Amino acid sequence: MNTLHTRICTLEPMVAAHAPEMFVVLCDPAIYEFESEPPPSVERLTEGYRRRESRVSPDGCEQWLNWAIRLRTGELAGYVQATVLESGASYIAYEMSSRFWRRGIGSSAVTAMMSELASHYQVHTFVAVLKTANLRSVALLTHLGFAPGSVAQMAEFEAEADERLMVRPAVLGAFSQ
Repeated sequence: MNTLHTRICTLEPMVAAHAPEMFVVLCDPAIYEFESEPPPSVERLTEGYRRRESRVSPDGCEQWLNWAIRLRTGELAGYVQATVLESGASYIAYEMSSRFWRRGIGSSAVTAMMSELASHYQVHTFVAVLKTANLRSVALLTHLGFAPGSVAQMAEFEAEADERLMVRPAVLGAFSQ
């Protein structure tokens, strides 16, 4: 798993050592407006990151790739992640502290990740599943070339009734940061 560089940030392969710093980022209540909740402790976050350091699901069928987003200032802004399926599709996700929203960091980080996934992991389709009400993420994904998924894709990628599925084909060379 490579370290990825953009003009705005560096994506570092996530390891357990990121947990104390990432815990601070993930305690931002604004992140959880639509779903989930902050990690209960640094120790639990460390355990989770340690389990994911193998970069593969327990059954070996999926690749779990997570990068910490480090800004030029040295501080962490959040993370991007991908679940690469055997089919060549990849779920993508991201979380950033609200302090860093609307600065181009998310766009830069997700673009770098998608480029890496297409060129080194043979991903041909990117998939994002998000709460329908999460208009900030809809705007980011639309900006990155994602479009609403079809009814068949909604079923294939198991989007729930209150969720929106957005997809984008991977086109090598089409990623700019």
